[in-house]
Amino acid sequence: MSQVMSPHEVVALRAFSDNYIWTVRDASCAAVVDPGDAQPVLDYLRAERLELAAILNTHHHADHVGGNAALLARYRVPVYGPHDERIREVTHPLRDGERMKLPHFGIEFDVLEIPGHTRTHIAFFGGGMLFCGDTLFAAGCGRLFEGTPAQMHASLSKLMRLPDTTAVYCGHEYTLSNIRFAKAADPDNRALRELEARAQRQREQDLPTLPSNIAQEKATNPFVRCSETAVVATASRYAGKALQDPVAVLGAIREWKNQF
Repeated sequence: MSQVMSPHEVVALRAFSDNYIWTVRDASCAAVVDPGDAQPVLDYLRAERLELAAILNTHHHADHVGGNAALLARYRVPVYGPHDERIREVTHPLRDGERMKLPHFGIEFDVLEIPGHTRTHIAFFGGGMLFCGDTLFAAGCGRLFEGTPAQMHASLSKLMRLPDTTAVYCGHEYTLSNIRFAKAADPDNRALRELEARAQRQREQDLPTLPSNIAQEKATNPFVRCSETAVVATASRYAGKALQDPVAVLGAIREWKNQF
């Protein structure tokens, strides 16, 4: 359930059918990322005798912010998130290039604007960790609810410039279903099959397949491999025409994934 990091660790709290509420904690405090449901957080804090220190939101969807109000009714803490009037509880709205700090943990996060899934989506990058909500998934990316293929391509490209060792904490347990599609889009990718075998073992033990890392995504994620020959070829077959521009390839495979 957790990845040990000294002097803190990151714990996956499960919510709904497949959400993760990532919880940065030490012996006394916790900060939570995208608490769509307050109850798993409240239960964990009570069981572990922890105080809530902060809430981080990546985007406005209810399964990521729906627990804010109930947590704030119990704990008076800062809420960091994008400039978005739809997240009423945000106390510290953030923009691209800004930096925020979790003082108790001594972690500084760079804020990255990564629109595509939603128009105001942000990510938090620091301490070797990336909390990226629903923009980048293991072997996948989010649906384009409010953004364009060009925005998603630019956002994913920005994330792929982070260090290869960066741990990727995304919002949902979608890895196996994403791999099934990725094998169709990138059919000769051996790294995908190795990832699938590992992820299947993890899920059989009821373990999260996350975090991923940037190097793994470069090797296995078709949405960041839109210039690779095999992905261009399958996207072109799906579109019924030759595609050259990686943005057009991403748009085609995202549409294909929606129907997959």
